[in-house]
Amino acid sequence: MKNFCSCFILICFIIISMFLIGCFNSYFYPMKYKEEIIEISKKYSIDSALVASIINVESSYDKDVVSNKGAVGLMQLLPSTAEWIAQYNKFDFSEEKLFQPYFNIELGTCYLKYLINIFDDEKNGICAYNAGIGNVQKWLMNKEYSDDGLHLKEIPFEETDNYLNRVYKNYYYYKNRYK
Repeated sequence: MKNFCSCFILICFIIISMFLIGCFNSYFYPMKYKEEIIEISKKYSIDSALVASIINVESSYDKDVVSNKGAVGLMQLLPSTAEWIAQYNKFDFSEEKLFQPYFNIELGTCYLKYLINIFDDEKNGICAYNAGIGNVQKWLMNKEYSDDGLHLKEIPFEETDNYLNRVYKNYYYYKNRYK
């Protein structure tokens, strides 16, 4: 009887733990807009797990969020940047459309792909998504931050360094969910 109780308690503990881990993961790593993310990521040949990670870090999947700097929607695009991306890709643009998940994800993914292509480096592209192209270009030209002018060995903005780390932490989770 004692062995049965111990086994029962252990099994209950395992089941409750699995439930709590599932709740934790679904809270901190939501899976909203999965079909849209996969479709758009394929269109722009970019890893869907990376797009999901950026969305989670930028907006926690809140399509209606507006930052204190005026960045809008899931991928937190400044309206001026979003308008430029839309014109660059010949998309019909209006600021109201930035709150539409598909449109916001498409513009954000397109912009991320553009940044990665500019720097020919994913890490630099992600940093530029957060800190801007000009800052990353300056860092790459500074021997303190880059040995070769192509790759960052150090990121001087703590916010951007934390951002990059959060994106990759999310990425390691999402890459298993977007197979």
